[in-house]
Amino acid sequence: MVVDACGLYSFASAGVPVTKEPDGLSRTDGKRPDGLALVRWQSGKSLCWDGTVICPLAESYVSGVAREAGAAAEVAATRKEEKYAELDSCYLFEPIAVETLGVFNTLANSLLKEIGLKISLTPGNQGRPVSYTSAFQC
Repeated sequence: MVVDACGLYSFASAGVPVTKEPDGLSRTDGKRPDGLALVRWQSGKSLCWDGTVICPLAESYVSGVAREAGAAAEVAATRKEEKYAELDSCYLFEPIAVETLGVFNTLANSLLKEIGLKISLTPGNQGRPVSYTSAFQC
């Protein structure tokens, strides 16, 4: 999935070692999150994430999106959080949901801003700011 590849590339650009679809984090149905940071991210926990792309123009999302931009991404992110709720005790889980029209869920926006900051602090960037949308690059 494009979201998976972009996420891995973004973390690598920030100098954060990651692994794709880590073993040992599987749910009872065998599904695994898209990635895991191999270093502690926050509060002594490693970050793991799972991404999805959602179409806000689908009939089931249109009414929510009509009221608030990004509503479909928030619904998809909540589903991801529920899907991986058992990881919360050992890992910091972040859902990355992006609408086909380009809107990210709120938590993903915060994560991408943080990755952008880390990228700006890597050698060769001389502290130049990196926008959170360009932090999530392919």
